[in-house]
Amino acid sequence: MSSSGVRVVAAGDHFVLPSLITAALAREADCAVRELTLGWPLEPFGPVAEVNEASDAEDELIAALDDAEVLVTQMGPVTERVLAACPRLRLVVVCRGGPVNVNLEAAARHGVRVCFAPGRNAAATAEFTVGLLLAALRRIPHAHDLLARQGSWAGASYYTYAHSGLELEDLPVGLVGYGAVGSRVARVLCAFGARVSVYDPYVRGEVHGLRVSALDELLRRSAVVTLHARLTAETRGLLGARELALLPPGAVVVNAARGPLLDEDALCDALAEGRLSAAALDTFAREPLPPDSRLRALSDRVVLTPHLGGASRAVAEKAARIAAAEVGRWVRGEPLAHCLT
Repeated sequence: MSSSGVRVVAAGDHFVLPSLITAALAREADCAVRELTLGWPLEPFGPVAEVNEASDAEDELIAALDDAEVLVTQMGPVTERVLAACPRLRLVVVCRGGPVNVNLEAAARHGVRVCFAPGRNAAATAEFTVGLLLAALRRIPHAHDLLARQGSWAGASYYTYAHSGLELEDLPVGLVGYGAVGSRVARVLCAFGARVSVYDPYVRGEVHGLRVSALDELLRRSAVVTLHARLTAETRGLLGARELALLPPGAVVVNAARGPLLDEDALCDALAEGRLSAAALDTFAREPLPPDSRLRALSDRVVLTPHLGGASRAVAEKAARIAAAEVGRWVRGEPLAHCLT
């Protein structure tokens, strides 16, 4: 660390690299940066306030922060213990869509501002969602597995009327949620010629596609439904057995938002009974996906990926830039753009 400028710890990891944060900070403010690479993956993924035991990551943060005034991190656990041990800390910027790894109550008590980086992975997640949808509709992963892994041409059976997939043109697709990700997915699907319907009671103004006023109506009209809602007490279990039963026979469900939006047991029942033809999931109720998950036994009907929707190089670069911009505003005494405390 050099001897001039605001003292910042860039606590990156193997995705949002410390060097990306440092480079972005250099364009925003006179900062003396200490880089720290935290292990990956870090736990917890839920609210850090639930952590009761000390962790190695906490020890690393405390040692690195020393006399630092600013912390920029993606997953570092900013707990009561960390905050109490670092009295000079005044600003924490989290390179994520929400500061779930920060104890916000403790930060407020210690006079620490907390910022985050909304929208940094909206484009990546939207693109990934469309990829999942196409993979499920056209059985791309299954055909690949048969040919590349098993050396079998049996996937050619998908080139029959009985087993071939669906195309997006003229297909009724329902979107639950029309935020930064859902709106992008809607634009792409409209470009494919899909008949897009949107359910989001909190969005005003024009939407790409047909706005419907009730979730049940959207489900009844959709051959594909894709989830883009935030996870709240209201939306947890949003699609359960009753809702899935409203979908037309052979429908497809896509979820690259949050796993608990969907009742996985109800989904597995619908897939096993043939009421749904396929599902494509990037997020799950429990992560990592447990070895005994029923979804694994339905591998011929599901596309499963390990929460990769936001994993693009551009996302890491955007996150670093958004975080650095907040640090720059704080250094200059300007209002912070995305601040919770």
